[in-house]
Amino acid sequence: MNFTDILKTADLHETAVSRRQFFRKNAMGLGSAALASLLPQQLLGAGGAYTPGSPHFAPAAKRVIYISLIGAQSQFETFDYKPHLKQEFKKDIKDFLVSSGQRLTGMTAGQANFPVAPSFVDFKQHGESGMWVSDLLPYTAKMADDICVIKSMHTDAINHEPANQLMYTGSMQNGKASMGSWLSYGLGTLNSDLPTFCVLHAQHSSPFSNVQAISSRLWNSSYLPGKHSGVNLRSSGDPVLYLKDAPGIDREMRRNMLDGLSSLNQKTLEKVGDSEIQTRIQQYEMAYRMQMSVPELTDMSKESEATYELYGPESKKPGTFASCALMARRLAERGVRFTQIFHRGWDAHGNLPRDMKSQCGDIDQACYGLIQDLKQRGMLEDTLVICGGEFGRTVYSQGKLTETNYGRDHHPRAFSLWLAGAGVKGGTTYGDTDKYSFNITTPDQKVHVTDLHATILERCGINYHKLSYSYQGLDQKLTGVAQPRVVADILNNPTKLH
Repeated sequence: MNFTDILKTADLHETAVSRRQFFRKNAMGLGSAALASLLPQQLLGAGGAYTPGSPHFAPAAKRVIYISLIGAQSQFETFDYKPHLKQEFKKDIKDFLVSSGQRLTGMTAGQANFPVAPSFVDFKQHGESGMWVSDLLPYTAKMADDICVIKSMHTDAINHEPANQLMYTGSMQNGKASMGSWLSYGLGTLNSDLPTFCVLHAQHSSPFSNVQAISSRLWNSSYLPGKHSGVNLRSSGDPVLYLKDAPGIDREMRRNMLDGLSSLNQKTLEKVGDSEIQTRIQQYEMAYRMQMSVPELTDMSKESEATYELYGPESKKPGTFASCALMARRLAERGVRFTQIFHRGWDAHGNLPRDMKSQCGDIDQACYGLIQDLKQRGMLEDTLVICGGEFGRTVYSQGKLTETNYGRDHHPRAFSLWLAGAGVKGGTTYGDTDKYSFNITTPDQKVHVTDLHATILERCGINYHKLSYSYQGLDQKLTGVAQPRVVADILNNPTKLH
């Protein structure tokens, strides 16, 4: 049977409906139609007033690369320099924590004392800006004048899962659309042959690191159309499963199959009006085009030795962070709007000196290589790069403290991350913390997670007030019901939002 016969059969099946079948199939539909005539349209959750793919003003960033350090890196061993802590080694700060109203996790709440753990690593000032950077990050230090470090980040969550959901979906609750999906929805595509939102999972090198589980909730589109979900590119085997044609199926046959499926889906769409059917049609077409575009994307044989040297020797090994960073640049230059690299293993509750050396070693040169590569290609000026975790770490040690070994618990009140490109002021250190990196001491420079979201949207030409999607009677937003602010002080030529 050919596809013409299949379509004829489908038509006969659809039209050959008895009276009894009609009422059985449409009882709910008739009731829904009657209800729909009585309700305001905005309560039906059929879609938002926002026109997808249309920025509100000229964007500074055409694309975003977000480096997610899952597990939360310690600010004490990266960017928040506290040299005086060496004089307070093992000092019990339990009274300070009580007076400050510190939230404790179940992992340290039962400790008899809370001894100060100075950082095992030294810091130096770098660049014309004199930015303090840990000796664990020598390559990051070389680009001190390219990045802006925010030391005054804070969040609402003290545990990983809700903190990651807040960081990447704007809410600690399940079922919210991810940041990458929002940008895909709001900006549209620059390349019809690749997804707008791609996800890379980088391997961590240490076998000892405490690895936090993550799920597709962090890159899912939820109530937004399914085409805006992040697409995982695998580091081994086929980059995307099921892209290769099965044995005996050539391109012409595949094209005919898809045309037949599209026709069947289109008929169903016309009958039921379900927007997910349109998404399914688009996904089949995208998969067909990706059969040609993905092999070219993942073929790195034309990359120069100078490029590999820039990212580091690990960049030739698929699945490493360095390889993922190089892939992120390749995705960016091919028009992918949002690329997210997840690098796990940063949850250092014990053996922090051992694990931080390894973790920083994984990302340091590759992050430097990415920024320099983008700069050399003239892409950094319209590419926003962000690197950071979901919260910070405590000044006190979790468990036993020695001069050479300690761990740190979760701390949501103050942490650090960095941004670069797209008009971000390089060489800037924004915000400050108290002597224990416990509280933020510059209240006018506090940056909540939702403030970061508003700033990312502004760089991409989107007014966070106006980017919404109507679902279940609510105007859903990445920034939720909060009233965030764009962190204009770290930006060149920020747009005033109304």
